[in-house]
Amino acid sequence: MSSVSIECVAKEGCRLGESPVWDEKEDALLYVDITGRKVCRWSPVTRQTQAIPVDAPVSSVALRKAGDYVITLGTRFAALKWKEELVSTIAEVDKDKANTRFNDGKVDPAGRYFAGTMAEEIRPAVLERRQGSLYTLFPDLSVVKHFDQVDISNGLDWSLDHRTFFYIDSLSYSVDAFDYDLQTGKIGNRRSIYKLEKEESIPDGMCIDTEGKLWVACYDGGRVIRLDPETGKRLQTVKLPVDKTTSCCFGGKDYSEMYVTSASDGMDKEWLSRQPQAGGIFKITGLGVKGVPPYPFAG
Repeated sequence: MSSVSIECVAKEGCRLGESPVWDEKEDALLYVDITGRKVCRWSPVTRQTQAIPVDAPVSSVALRKAGDYVITLGTRFAALKWKEELVSTIAEVDKDKANTRFNDGKVDPAGRYFAGTMAEEIRPAVLERRQGSLYTLFPDLSVVKHFDQVDISNGLDWSLDHRTFFYIDSLSYSVDAFDYDLQTGKIGNRRSIYKLEKEESIPDGMCIDTEGKLWVACYDGGRVIRLDPETGKRLQTVKLPVDKTTSCCFGGKDYSEMYVTSASDGMDKEWLSRQPQAGGIFKITGLGVKGVPPYPFAG
């Protein structure tokens, strides 16, 4: 094992940092600040972060094949033109619900954008239960709803053979798997593959490595854990200097660096004085594994 090192690379603290995605073309890390209502891009070359303000909570960002990005904004799938700072709505969901917003989202290997909703929080992780749903935005810009009764729709990714879809509904404290049909984007046969331990707290964002193992950020657990989806065993724990770790992705030149987002919302002055890097973006090196490049939205 090489030695694992952790560095806070973007220190201007997010209120609720989420959805890290490596943009190879720009050699930069994309992420969002949900409650801070901005889409951010951090450059490892300049060590600077650019941020684009938006008009609603922005919960995920993804690459787009045609260029620029797609985002989930409030209850909308939207397109974001970076240079022009221009946002345009693609589709809206949850029209029958007054009080929901999108949460985590990710693009599947066929270029479909999966994202789920949740009720607006009263305070972090406290909300009206079972108000969320899981949706897919297809490349033809149509939207399909897979299921509802979701608490906090969160981490998602696909197995290396594209036959399994992994998904987290945070308040179930479980990482789940579905059979996946890449041709149609249909999911079925839901089952739990890992239940979180008490000290791991709440499962949040997730990504997969080139060995087919899952990495899950543990909100209020201050760590990312590596899981074997075949055996349901935890293989590794990496602790971070902040409690509210929210999501993770691989990036860098060869996808050997891990980037972890975090949050500061819900922390009082005393807690923040103990964890001054809360809301920062962390880079972990020396894990000895690489990640899978993100898929772009095909629409």
